[in-house]
Amino acid sequence: MNDDELLAGLEGDDRRERTQLIAYLREEHGATDEELARSHAEGTLMLVAAGRNLGAAERYSAADVARETGLPAELWAALSRANGLPVPVDDDVVHYGEVDLEAARTAKQFLDAGIPRDQLLNTSRVLSRGLAPAAELMRQTAMGLALSPGLTERELAETYAQVTRGLVPMVGPLVDQLLRIHLAHAVREEVVTAAEREAGSLPGAREVSVAFADLVGFTRLGAQLPPDQLEHVAERLTQITTDLIEPPVRFVKAIGDAVLLVCPDPTLLVGVSQRLVAAAEAEGEDYPQLRVGVASGAAVTRAGDWFGTPVNLASRITTVARAGSVVADHATRKAIGDTDGYAWSFIGEKKLKGIPGTVKLHRARPADRS
Repeated sequence: MNDDELLAGLEGDDRRERTQLIAYLREEHGATDEELARSHAEGTLMLVAAGRNLGAAERYSAADVARETGLPAELWAALSRANGLPVPVDDDVVHYGEVDLEAARTAKQFLDAGIPRDQLLNTSRVLSRGLAPAAELMRQTAMGLALSPGLTERELAETYAQVTRGLVPMVGPLVDQLLRIHLAHAVREEVVTAAEREAGSLPGAREVSVAFADLVGFTRLGAQLPPDQLEHVAERLTQITTDLIEPPVRFVKAIGDAVLLVCPDPTLLVGVSQRLVAAAEAEGEDYPQLRVGVASGAAVTRAGDWFGTPVNLASRITTVARAGSVVADHATRKAIGDTDGYAWSFIGEKKLKGIPGTVKLHRARPADRS
């Protein structure tokens, strides 16, 4: 693509600004014609300099990555897909940068250390689920710092590149520290039974209680609020939840307008659920009410998530719970017993979608509000 194509449709100051931007990217960042053409087509010309600061300038094909690192091209493609990233059909297409090469070298080191292929893929998949939204948030933060009124295209590209250059050295230590903190927390919580030690296998299903809390009328709210405000409503639920919970209650994940919590102690989990409902009410009349379903039983944790009957049941219970209520299955009610602090009411046996038979349900209220 020649400059005329990069400048097509622009006149006057707009054309002059784009010409200055292209010259800056070529002369000070070594951007190639291919890179400029691709970025122009994607509408990301002003981000090229920042991308080069991140080691994203495309210099290698999948075949190059395999040759440089010893990691099979097929496995590198599988890792890229696990990370949610695009993969060229042809292994000879130049698509990867220095940061990709470093990642491939690290993956090879894990393989050489004895980490099974599937475990490596699962680890990458889980890490990417958390890091992708974190990267997007950091991108927005950096752009917010770079933007100011009246900047030309070159000035914005240059300022954004400077901001990213200053922030990137801090990102690695931050991610490393957070990962170590979470890993230490996971190690403290992990209990390996005698049977598991004897079998030499990973921990299996555990008896836990699960709470699924969602915002009432969130879908309807989506038709009334702009996307950024709707996102704030959902994000606020996550903030409220993480502010309220304490170990051994664990925040598993946010799922749109809902959050999933797990705890080995049903009494503590029901208490947290009630406080969550109260906290949502305290947000004011413009904030949706919360409803919570709680179930207990055997579940297994894998890759940071939980699976099993109580997870599914808690989700289904939520769909029949009234706004502002905490509803539990009979197993949870029985496990808690007549503990002071709770007032229980039996609300009947319900047929829940995807759950065999009927389920006995009980509403839990704080004793002083019964």
